[in-house]
Amino acid sequence: MLRSFLLLLCLPFTLAAETVMDPARDRVIPVETHQPPNTDNCSTTALCPVALLSAGYGVSHTEYQFLVKTLNQAGYLVITVGHELATDPPLSVEGNLYETRAENWQRGADTLVFIRDYFKPKFTTFDFEHILLIGHSNGGDISAWLINHGAKFANHIITLDHRRVPLPRSLDVKVLSIRASDFPADKGVLPSRAEKQKYQDCVVTIANAKHNDMTDDGPSWLTEKIAQILAGHLAGKPCLENEKVKGQ
Repeated sequence: MLRSFLLLLCLPFTLAAETVMDPARDRVIPVETHQPPNTDNCSTTALCPVALLSAGYGVSHTEYQFLVKTLNQAGYLVITVGHELATDPPLSVEGNLYETRAENWQRGADTLVFIRDYFKPKFTTFDFEHILLIGHSNGGDISAWLINHGAKFANHIITLDHRRVPLPRSLDVKVLSIRASDFPADKGVLPSRAEKQKYQDCVVTIANAKHNDMTDDGPSWLTEKIAQILAGHLAGKPCLENEKVKGQ
């Protein structure tokens, strides 16, 4: 936690923490908005990019500052979203998880739609029609679920070791999935070799990386490696041939 606080002190962007109310669902949603350090080039005729960041289950939406910093440096407005409330049912751990967790993913997808609609008129120089969805673990599942169920405003997804919901298979959606090494994804979640070639998807596995360490509280070598992969992807660099990259 101390490391996360120190990271926050060093970041060059504008931060606003708040809660917003979705009246249709009577749901309070914790969020943070992080503006990039330079918005001078953003205008209604030259919109700057937007990312909605979803945390892993049981992890605060404030625990991904290493991702926020990288996205901000690439010019993104980043909105981090807290999906889990104390009144929500626990995430299912039994049965067919694709079925039993659907209510959680749909609730999260509804939250992202609301957040997009809520903030769009507040940030008129940012592009809410071509959003990047990024999420760790269950946050990645929520992001994939939303795109798979027809969200037209998201054309880019980045997941950190999500394991349950299949990634979009579409030429219209850019895909990067950064994988840990300790747990496999469910069958069909990740694209096959042929699908990666067809859709130009990128899947990168970090050797020695652990699923639960992909937060600010993880080891610095891992957060730095993830940030490096993310920055390269955002800059348009070629995928690392979907091979394992060296970790620690």
